[in-house]
Amino acid sequence: MLHFVETGQGDPVVLLHAFPVDSALWAAQRHPIAQAGFRVITPDLPGFGGSRLAEAEPSVDVMADEVVGVLDHLGITRAVVGGLSMGGYVTMALLRRHPDRLRAIALVDTKGDADPPAAAANRHAVAAAVEAAGSTSDLAETMLPNLLGATTRAERPEVVAAVRRWITAQPPAAVAWAQRAMAARPGSLEDIAAFGRPVLVLHGAEDTISPAADARAMVEAARLGGSPTRLVEVPAAGHLTAVEAPEPVTQALLDWLGTL
Repeated sequence: MLHFVETGQGDPVVLLHAFPVDSALWAAQRHPIAQAGFRVITPDLPGFGGSRLAEAEPSVDVMADEVVGVLDHLGITRAVVGGLSMGGYVTMALLRRHPDRLRAIALVDTKGDADPPAAAANRHAVAAAVEAAGSTSDLAETMLPNLLGATTRAERPEVVAAVRRWITAQPPAAVAWAQRAMAARPGSLEDIAAFGRPVLVLHGAEDTISPAADARAMVEAARLGGSPTRLVEVPAAGHLTAVEAPEPVTQALLDWLGTL
């Protein structure tokens, strides 16, 4: 079973982290959301943080099933699930495989489209390079300029240092497995459209990995299916909004959770 951190009591809220970090990404959100009366669960996805790597072939579906394993262990029938980037892909896999377990979803700095061939090929190349190097240090330096917005890189050195530290702490095998899983993921806009329950879409204004157009596409899909949908843009933040702008992201989540 996945390693997870559980904070608070009340209606369950599961927050799934981005690639290539672990659930520490959500550290700033755990206690404020718990203090508002929610049971916050932040798992480490397979191979990251304190979780063992899955033995199955790489797949976001495997990750989703592992998350359901945590829900089963905790006796949770339905939860609000939010995911940032890779965590969003896992949330969309839950839409396909376990929609009955979802009360509402938050899609944060993520996208509903599958990777185009060039992007998928790049993921496979990165996976092979990380395995060959036996380290994620080079990956950290390559990814930081894309993961973090220009404002964060210029004005928040402590955030840059923290994200670098998180990336270099992750096992190369987990990073490679997750890259191959994401490369193989299907498009999910139809799954978002079929959901029919509340959806929050949040993105950083400086996010170049999942820019505003990707957020709008998910919003349009959700509204097409009749989901109550909210779109939030976080200023002066890039792809990792939860750590770049923790207070605005926490407030956006709390405001939305209060409507459910």
